[in-house]
Amino acid sequence: MSRPLKLRKVCMLPKSSVFSPVGQKRKKNPIFLTIDEYEVIRLLDKEGFSQEQCGEYMEIARTTVQQIYASARKKIAEALVEGFPIRIEGGNYLLCDSKEKTCGCNGCKKQKNIKNEKAKKFL
Repeated sequence: MSRPLKLRKVCMLPKSSVFSPVGQKRKKNPIFLTIDEYEVIRLLDKEGFSQEQCGEYMEIARTTVQQIYASARKKIAEALVEGFPIRIEGGNYLLCDSKEKTCGCNGCKKQKNIKNEKAKKFL
């Protein structure tokens, strides 16, 4: 009997879930990137976390972070080189509810984004 997959904690969903090359004559099937793969890319490459920090943040082992990161990079590279669209969806994740003190983003980015969007509407 295999071990159940542990849910990976994700702070925020992507603002855009589909990225497509411009100027394609024929539609290609998308490469699917999971939400947890997106979160690992965001934390390591955009936020500058170490793999260990990323693992603590997402409440998973560093080796799991390495596996997710390798999978995500391979998918992104294939999409860029071959001109495939990228679609971000699915995966084994738990979205932060913004009440957790261990989140590290001070009230959760998804909540900040919602507040910022509401503020922009009033300007």
